[in-house]
Amino acid sequence: MTKGERDDLDSVFRALADASRRELLDRLHERNGQTLNELCARLAMTRQAVSKHLGILEEANLVATAKRGREKFHYLNPVPIHAIAERWIGKYERGRLQALADLKRGLEERDA
Repeated sequence: MTKGERDDLDSVFRALADASRRELLDRLHERNGQTLNELCARLAMTRQAVSKHLGILEEANLVATAKRGREKFHYLNPVPIHAIAERWIGKYERGRLQALADLKRGLEERDA
């Protein structure tokens, strides 16, 4: 893994460390393509706070935006989360699955 790739993952982990930012990602997952006003609805945060959190999510490449007229729409970008799953979760899961397969094989051999 290159330094740039590590830096990218570090920014994603930092962005995901905050519960408010995770809530914004959850809202975009539920309904992608929301404006700042839509994302502010039903949140106990100021518009400025939501805007700041969205900026951090954009820097981490977790949120992409598109302007249409005077409105800016926010979209979830799941690619960095997938990279984390591949890099950090997947390699640990493979070992666990192999251990379960070995256990199953051993029990089947014992019972045979």
